[in-house]
Amino acid sequence: MREDMGQKKLFVNTMGCQMNVYDTGQIQQRMAPLGFEPTEDLAKADVIIVNTCAIRAKAEQKAFSFLGRLLPYKEQKPELIIAMGGCVAQQEGHKVLSRMPHVDLVFGTHAIRRLPQLIQKIAATRCRIVDVEMASAIASDDFMLGHASSSDVATFVTIMRGCDNYCTYCVVPHVRGRESSRTPDEIISEIEHLVAHGVREVTLLGQNVNSYGKKEGFCSFAQLLERVDRVNGLARIRFTTSHPKDLSEELMLAFDRLEKLCPHIHLPVQSGADAVLRRMNRRYTSRQYRDKVAMLRSIRPDIAITSDIIVGFPGETEEEFSATLHLIDQVGFDGLFAFIYSDRPNAPAVRFDNKIGETEKKKRLQSVLNRQEILTQKKNEALTGSIQQILVDGLSKHLSYDADERLVADALEGVQWSGRTGTNKIVHFMQAPQNDDWNQMLTGRIMQIMIEKAMSHSLWGRPLS
Repeated sequence: MREDMGQKKLFVNTMGCQMNVYDTGQIQQRMAPLGFEPTEDLAKADVIIVNTCAIRAKAEQKAFSFLGRLLPYKEQKPELIIAMGGCVAQQEGHKVLSRMPHVDLVFGTHAIRRLPQLIQKIAATRCRIVDVEMASAIASDDFMLGHASSSDVATFVTIMRGCDNYCTYCVVPHVRGRESSRTPDEIISEIEHLVAHGVREVTLLGQNVNSYGKKEGFCSFAQLLERVDRVNGLARIRFTTSHPKDLSEELMLAFDRLEKLCPHIHLPVQSGADAVLRRMNRRYTSRQYRDKVAMLRSIRPDIAITSDIIVGFPGETEEEFSATLHLIDQVGFDGLFAFIYSDRPNAPAVRFDNKIGETEKKKRLQSVLNRQEILTQKKNEALTGSIQQILVDGLSKHLSYDADERLVADALEGVQWSGRTGTNKIVHFMQAPQNDDWNQMLTGRIMQIMIEKAMSHSLWGRPLS
């Protein structure tokens, strides 16, 4: 039932991972029956929500910095409701209200379904509320069917929440709770709903998708993928994230067996040194990791493998860091996300001795980034002259040439588009508009592109079809 609050504007600042992107969609859907529609203009907003990330100290600092900049808006419009949601809200709770007197609401990662009632109560009574209650399992009404706009070609679907691994550097189990999975039927229904609204690619999200459904006795993750693969109208399937210790042969074989499953896996290794992996509580060795990579490549030779690296973990010696660089060279990742270790509340590593200095951590981070940049460039250059199948996302958000070149290119060749290969590489190409609906002409289509140029973070090609 639509509540009689009139037409209102909702601004959401989304920080952090894909799960937060998905959660923001859930927030917008929950608020719509109250008369709220999204806005990108802070000055017009009646409710401002900061959907936060706590995985690293820098992300937490950004969240509080943004909240601090909202004080003038509150002073100009006292009825404005300002809320903090997500992982920092779950972690900090009542402390946020003390630190930020202009914040009205703090709601945790399990409280999104209660958000409309919380907002209504604040609007009616001007009280301040903290709701960080966590549930032991996912409830049937925790998730709404995913929302897709007419321009969404690819989107996310959360299939599980929380984590049971308790890596010593990680705050996720403390802010997302224990691991809990949605039912297969709910997931398939959501994907079918998204496809009916034009979505062509879904990415299944979980802190550790490899352990999907084990606690509840559902099907395995590989079996869930088989069901998703049978959804009519869906073109591509991706997933993230996989914990190496739980990567099964059944799941690896799915890359060969399932037509719609993209040949790309994000498999965070974090370190190449066994001693560091033990201190991180990762429960695999660097050899076991390399063996699984070798099996993946034997099953699907063209698979792209990306990973995460943490540098400067407490006690990490020069020799141990060198082992990480050696592993990067051995595996030959297609891409890396590298991070400086930072202490996080409630994570055991906070209490570890032999912390690495910031200068040394930054030096090690740059070494990793430099090493991977060379590898990525070589991987991209190897694709020059090949024909790649891409799913067109739409017009390029980031042009691959300067403004003057763009004017010439637009006049002579058309408009720059972009898409992604199955291995998740960005490809730009030119295509001249042929009718009034040229923006919809290619979006969502699978196209064959001849790769003509390799750049550090993307590819340039020529359409063949």
